Amino acid sequence: MQGNFIGIDEAENQSIEELLENLSSSRTGLSPSEAAARLQQFGANEIQETKVNPLIKFLNYFWGPIPWMIEVAAVLSAFIHHWEDFGIIITLLLVNAVVGFWQENKADNAIELLKKRLALKARVLRDGKWSEISSKELVPGDVVRVRLGDIVPADIKLIDGDYMLSDESTLTGESLPVEKHVSDIAYTGSIVKQGEMDALVVATGVNTYFGKTASLVAGTKTQSHFQKAIIKIGNYLIILALVLVAVIFIVSMFRHDSIFDTLQFILVLIVAAIPVALPAVLTVTMAVGATTLAKKEAIVSKLVAIEEMAGMDILCSDKTGTITKNELTIGEVKAFPGFSDNDVLLNSALASREEDRDPIDDAIFDTIKTYTEINKALGALKVVKFKPFDPVSKQTEATVEGDGDRFKVAKGAPQAVLSMIINKEPIALKINEYVDSFAAKGYRALGVARTDSEGDWQFVGLLGLYDPPREDSADTIKTAQSMGVDVKMVTGDHIAIAREIAQQVNLSTNLVLFDDKPENEGIVEEAGGFVQVFPEHKYRIIELLQNRGHIVGMTGDGVNDAPALKRADVGIAVAGATDAAKSAADIVFTSPGLSVIIDAIIESRKIFQRMNNYAIYRIAETIRILIFLTLAILIFNFFPVTAMMIVLLAMLNDIPIMMIAYDNTRRIEKSVRWDMRKVLTIAAVLGVAGVFSTFLLFWMGEVVLHFDRMTIQTIIFLKLAVAGHMTIYLARTGGDHFWVRPFPAAPLILAAESTQIIATLFAVYGIFMEPIGWGMGLFIWVYALLFFVLNDFIKVRFYRLAEHSGRI
Repeated sequence: MQGNFIGIDEAENQSIEELLENLSSSRTGLSPSEAAARLQQFGANEIQETKVNPLIKFLNYFWGPIPWMIEVAAVLSAFIHHWEDFGIIITLLLVNAVVGFWQENKADNAIELLKKRLALKARVLRDGKWSEISSKELVPGDVVRVRLGDIVPADIKLIDGDYMLSDESTLTGESLPVEKHVSDIAYTGSIVKQGEMDALVVATGVNTYFGKTASLVAGTKTQSHFQKAIIKIGNYLIILALVLVAVIFIVSMFRHDSIFDTLQFILVLIVAAIPVALPAVLTVTMAVGATTLAKKEAIVSKLVAIEEMAGMDILCSDKTGTITKNELTIGEVKAFPGFSDNDVLLNSALASREEDRDPIDDAIFDTIKTYTEINKALGALKVVKFKPFDPVSKQTEATVEGDGDRFKVAKGAPQAVLSMIINKEPIALKINEYVDSFAAKGYRALGVARTDSEGDWQFVGLLGLYDPPREDSADTIKTAQSMGVDVKMVTGDHIAIAREIAQQVNLSTNLVLFDDKPENEGIVEEAGGFVQVFPEHKYRIIELLQNRGHIVGMTGDGVNDAPALKRADVGIAVAGATDAAKSAADIVFTSPGLSVIIDAIIESRKIFQRMNNYAIYRIAETIRILIFLTLAILIFNFFPVTAMMIVLLAMLNDIPIMMIAYDNTRRIEKSVRWDMRKVLTIAAVLGVAGVFSTFLLFWMGEVVLHFDRMTIQTIIFLKLAVAGHMTIYLARTGGDHFWVRPFPAAPLILAAESTQIIATLFAVYGIFMEPIGWGMGLFIWVYALLFFVLNDFIKVRFYRLAEHSGRI
């Protein structure tokens, strides 16, 4: 039944009778009443949003960004009946899936609640009666009535009424209202600012202007840098494991070792290599950060956006409603000879009506609130007759009485007001100069006139109207720039308007008209912003910047912003955004203005630091265990730890270490992103240092002290557990010593030290292993602490040498 929908272009070329006829017999073979019933049924079903099955969403998290590596270990465990290994791996996978699913579902529910609060109603004529229904129940062919303050519920063709002023800023980015007359099309989501008209619904659901934009959004999918980083880390570790496994397998074949024992070792090595809890820990870190951002009035709907925002180096910001207030104000007053600025404002107020809530009238009344003289004069005058804005004459007129005097006032388009002046030639040139001057500043000129005692019209002056910046926009943009974020304005407005706003908010005035040609691709980086852009242009601008290696953020509030919000690495819907923008965005701000962005950037960079620190720690520990196990089996033909010990280490190292999500971090003044070369290099240094200390301890127990093999396994287990969590203190401070502020957070210290104590109790009392007693247990603690301090100095020295040589 898709063919029953009538497109806007088609509707514009048909009469009302033709439209109604096509909705019945000629299109469907049904009577008009039957066609209406069928259309109602179809419309109610068609507009239902497609929702992702919760089970599918959960399974996506279960398989995670490394969809095969972790599961291989589980399958291998089950194959050789190591059920304890199988159980722990599946448990950690479930933890990752539950955390990710729960957090994103929670954010989705918050946005869904916002949608319900904003559910639209429509006045519709059915069966000869006017009634109010949900806008989602509208179908093509319905007759609706829209009036002042209404949000247009569907794409409609106006059929009856004088005129209507429609605010389409959420659709087109244009801040000034658009005049609509009979046979014009009003679009879904636009707001009626003046007038009342009846209209015929011509498009609903995906066929509306709104819907077509949403379709573009639905087709936009990007892979986050977080997912790419997880895949790189996983691939690095698994390749390392496979190489070592191949070496061990070849050596074992030459030694004629048991195939079963070799397979057992391969299992242990794979379990040690695969970062089973890596996705879970990083997800928890982002989830905790999302909770913190929510307290700062930023709802995170996609967790990976937190990591993306930390690396964001370009922020493309929509102008209307984001940088500006999306409300008109008076920017300049030009009084003509014989009149003052107050006279211009007074007469413009007399030619306005506050209760109409007209955007221009609102701007005038907001301006004169602080003018005592004007308000006193208004109190002494009375409007006895008011003629609303006439789209033909392009002006508003009022008759005023006061102090025994009676006169008329008018305001409107400068040329329309000028046409009423008897002796217009002397001032015509001056008016044109002022209008051009206003236009250069991005102002819309409004003429004001009044009659004198003879009843002749006198030109009082001009008002310059514009959409002003938000109070916090300039400071926010300046702060963002100081933090390494290049802010570019992207707007559908004229260049003069955009340039004026750019000057006021510390943005570059190097604004260009976007031209999507291959030879002009370099312009996107150099330009300070783009003007007169369409939705597909915004989308393309984001794409070009990403192709040049930038991590791009996009702020917006309108339907026209939705595709770019979805395409951007970080899509940000500002307060008051449309449902389309909120659905496409990664982060939704609930407080007005741009200041929340700074909080979000600072917090996201802290969160990124925590994830980066954990990644270094986890890779270092994996390298340490992998290389140590391999050397032990090659040199001594001995498994230095059992499979159960590996499982215990996995639990003790990863589950409590999720408290890294609460760790203290320092503020970073520039954008950060995953530098895998740096991460892997630092992790390798820490890992190799750990291999040396562990192998030295193993050698002492085997060669010097002649401990039995089971005791050596317990000693190595405790060394790996105690020294392992000390490594996190090395990883978290970068190129500084471990004692440099900020100190570790209490939850992290508590989690790390408690698991070390648990491991010590296991080793001392021989739980699942050979007991070693408190004497040896304390010796291992002292040994680990000495090498912890030594490794810290090695790390700092390596950082300085590497940074000096430019290698990291």
